[in-house]
Amino acid sequence: MTNSKTDPRIVRTRKLIMDSFIHLSGKKEFKDITINDIAKEATVNRATFYYHFTDKFDLLEKVLSEVLMINLNSDIITQNELNEKTIISIFSSITNFQQSISNRCHRGYEETIEAIIKKHLETIFYKMLLKKYSAENDEALRITAVMLSWGIYGASVDWKSNSTAAPEEYIKSAVPYLLHGTDFLGDEFKN
Repeated sequence: MTNSKTDPRIVRTRKLIMDSFIHLSGKKEFKDITINDIAKEATVNRATFYYHFTDKFDLLEKVLSEVLMINLNSDIITQNELNEKTIISIFSSITNFQQSISNRCHRGYEETIEAIIKKHLETIFYKMLLKKYSAENDEALRITAVMLSWGIYGASVDWKSNSTAAPEEYIKSAVPYLLHGTDFLGDEFKN
């Protein structure tokens, strides 16, 4: 018997359900999409849907997480250290993700999108911080990762609402302060 995690039929069916959901989300509000709609679009039965996903909220989270990880290009991000290039790349990926989601999806996803972005960024930043610093300060590193993830997400929302600059240009001026804190401030800003 083939392992269900590597069985290509299982992978194909799961992808078919996810793609069907993405297609439907371009036509309908999330609240109006039913499991029957998804199953019909994917040409599977409800039992098959429930084999792969708990409910449509689970499906939404998995779809958004997968799209986000593709945008973040996880292989590159996990190999990098926390530096200017990485922060700019992450910020650019987050803004691209938000634009692609807002172009395809209707309202109603904002809180879920925010939670997924923050969760994934926190994990990425935490791993980068662990590479650079001792695990003895685990709680401090976790808190730092939370602050970075929320800050990058908040900056992406601000960029979307208030900026005409390219994402890379928008974040570039703030990166030295993120990496070096107030030590980077020039004498003209210090008391």
